[in-house]
Amino acid sequence: MKKHYPAIAALLILFLFPSPMQAQKTLPADMEIELHYGADRLGKRPDQAMQKFRENRLGAFIHWGLYAIPGGEWEGKVYNGAAEWLKSWAKVPADEWLQLMQQWNPEKFNAKRWAQMAKEMGVKYVKITTKHHEGFCLWPSQFTKYTVANTPYKKDILGELVKAYNDAGIDVHFYFSVMDWSHPDWRYDLKNEEDEKAFQRFLTFTDNQLKELATRYPTVKDFWFDGTWDASIKKNGWWTAHAERMLKDLIPGVTVNSRLRADDYGKRHFDSNGHLMGDYESAYERRLPDPVKDLQVTKWDWEACMTIPENQWGYHKDWSLSYIKNPVEVLERIVHAVSMGGNMVVNFGPRPDGDFRAEEKELAKVIGKWTARNGECIYACGYAGWEKQDWGYYTAKGHHVYMVVFNRPYSGQLTAKTPKGTQIIKASLLNGENIKVTETARNEYNVSMPKHEFNEPFVIKLEIKSSESTTNKYREALT
Repeated sequence: MKKHYPAIAALLILFLFPSPMQAQKTLPADMEIELHYGADRLGKRPDQAMQKFRENRLGAFIHWGLYAIPGGEWEGKVYNGAAEWLKSWAKVPADEWLQLMQQWNPEKFNAKRWAQMAKEMGVKYVKITTKHHEGFCLWPSQFTKYTVANTPYKKDILGELVKAYNDAGIDVHFYFSVMDWSHPDWRYDLKNEEDEKAFQRFLTFTDNQLKELATRYPTVKDFWFDGTWDASIKKNGWWTAHAERMLKDLIPGVTVNSRLRADDYGKRHFDSNGHLMGDYESAYERRLPDPVKDLQVTKWDWEACMTIPENQWGYHKDWSLSYIKNPVEVLERIVHAVSMGGNMVVNFGPRPDGDFRAEEKELAKVIGKWTARNGECIYACGYAGWEKQDWGYYTAKGHHVYMVVFNRPYSGQLTAKTPKGTQIIKASLLNGENIKVTETARNEYNVSMPKHEFNEPFVIKLEIKSSESTTNKYREALT
């Protein structure tokens, strides 16, 4: 790569990347800027651990911390923002907020029941908030007094969950907030030498906690970082690269999300040359990539995460303040993500007593019944590359393409348009029942609807083959 003076490089970055989303555009190789803390590779990670992450496709998120106790209400006022941000919304001083630790005693918490719920839902991995922005740790950290060890509950919640999920065959991922409202050395920005010194102490503290997590729970498969958008982190891109390397040295095969990283010039997720940092893109929060503009995401791994009530991650007492997604809407987002080659993580916010809301339990049960019958179109599947149709989504695995039907056409026929050189040779339901397929035009088929009615989204499995025939039996229209 050619070397440039920093000032010129910075101007070039501002010109080429005026917004974060545009950072996905890569520079020609001969124009790339020399970076010390940019992407460490191009393209997808090819190793077995990353392949497992990719094939899992469906995960669950657990947001649980002190914020579950007030549940979105402080001093008689209900805040409709995200419950885990209540300390910020209500402007509660850190010392006062952390007194909630004296009320932390989740008497209904049962790690095995949590793991059983996840297993029955069909999720392959669970992300757990080890520490959110408030600074309260679900493990007995030696580097802060704000942990479960200093609550009436006392026991290592994170350790119980890791064991229970692992025993159930479910991978465990750790959410970790770098931003820590409880720590005196945390800074949003670094404006003077005193801030610089304080923040270097904070980064040492953070290193210690990350090492502690990695060595105490060595079966963890992923670190999902959050709270890294402030100027203080952007000005310390070296540390984000260091933290990623440190974790990968401690746990071979561990994956790290893009949200951790900042490069030499403070660019996040994608470096100043447009290359993805970290192992997968994690910018899709409560949204999916645009199916037209963002389909370049098939070039790298990515993961989206979603809430059940809109913008509520932690437990909030009043779900009537938000729109609540029904199970079919959640299923559609899961399938939509897989159809574009990504993973989807569905969030749950346990109550302060350690149990889940009835609505969350019911949703997990419905999703689980569907995945038990239809998971073949989810796990280890990805982008088919076929033209999307209004009836639903395609997913693909090997020599099979799956039609996941959410919208039934009045015609009783499902249109399928194949890429050039691809033929559909058989269609069936996942139970083996054959479905009629009729070729109607070049690379276009009608797939008949099943004879019996479904009261949920259903799946048709297509067996396909590549055709080398150059015979054209369809004449182009003369216009």
